[in-house]
Amino acid sequence: MNLFEQKVIARQHGAMEFSDSPVDLNLVRRYRLERIQEQLRKYDYAGILLFDQINCRYASDATNMQVWCSHYETRCVFIATDGPLILFDYGDYPHLVEGIPTIDEYRVHSSFYYFAAGGRSAEKAEQFADMIADLITTHGGGNRRLAIDRLSHVGCEPLLRRKLSIHDGLEVMELARAIKSDQELVLMQEAINVCELGIRSMRNSLQPGITENALWAKLHETNISLGGEWIETRLLSSGPRTYPWFRESSMRVIEMGDMVSFDTDLIGPYGYCSDMSRSWVCGDKPSDEQRRIYSYAYEQIQHNVAILKPGMTFDEVSRAAWDIPSEFANNKYSSLIHGIGLADEYPGIKHKDKLISHGYEGTIEENMTLCVESYIGSERSGEGVKLEEQVVITPDGAKRMTQYPFEMDWL
Repeated sequence: MNLFEQKVIARQHGAMEFSDSPVDLNLVRRYRLERIQEQLRKYDYAGILLFDQINCRYASDATNMQVWCSHYETRCVFIATDGPLILFDYGDYPHLVEGIPTIDEYRVHSSFYYFAAGGRSAEKAEQFADMIADLITTHGGGNRRLAIDRLSHVGCEPLLRRKLSIHDGLEVMELARAIKSDQELVLMQEAINVCELGIRSMRNSLQPGITENALWAKLHETNISLGGEWIETRLLSSGPRTYPWFRESSMRVIEMGDMVSFDTDLIGPYGYCSDMSRSWVCGDKPSDEQRRIYSYAYEQIQHNVAILKPGMTFDEVSRAAWDIPSEFANNKYSSLIHGIGLADEYPGIKHKDKLISHGYEGTIEENMTLCVESYIGSERSGEGVKLEEQVVITPDGAKRMTQYPFEMDWL
């Protein structure tokens, strides 16, 4: 039993509070706000307006129905480059931000999306634009360049009429989020630990007759019971549904001998993502073909983790990556390596055959957290293996954060 499992048992028996954080959350909050304002100064913006709920969480660490609020422009954060952080919330619930020192002001949002405002959407959008323009005038020092991560034309047009210049806030936020503090890494490891406990629960429940959905529910149950938040996808499939990849879990009954592959995409405690993949066989005897494709996927993961070093360009990583055999190339995973934080994020490193059409410049840096991907699908057997490891970049290369074992006896 590892230290994390001992802590879980202690919490369940009342010896520890589930709210006990392994780090000072205020250090994390201040670091993340400073990362955003650093990028705003770099691009000479007066401030940023955030509607994406992942970005709102990163900036403020305040939550309020995050998944629901992701459907509507009902909750946002304004940050002045050299001024306050103001949270515009769905309703008048200031108790939700108590104890968060980086939030300078709490306001109720003048919601202008159609569900809330109906035929008064334009009127409400004008009211909101007045507030944002006033904040830019007050805190921008004459700079009227505003970054926005995402906003409909209903919200953007009134801002433009107030002579604000609108720019890409997603660039600001992706670059800010890419480099983790040491405290963030501790919180991310907590999320990974919860995820791996959930995976163990899945493994213990895997037997002929269980449905894909019932198996997937074991991961959800563990995550929620240990302070996690949600799971972004439903990527679990079995047997013939594992090839090609990207089918979501269903009511299919898993049979003896089926390959079972999954990708967690789990938003765990403190809002951090644990994104790892494993593949199993229902039963104890994988076929020769299952062993063969698993060995290829494992080899790809090991090679691509080993090559990662700080200072490498994304192009260099793509060109040094494991060569996928031609029989699997058409159905390879869509991404070679991608960033991870509160969710999937920058960078997205492409396969070498996609560099010209989709690649972009960038460099691997220390304290980036990355997910190394593999999918090997067999046309011969109609099954596929999905593997993925989450790593942090250190001065010496990539250090694995995910520890759940591979099927070493298959190799």
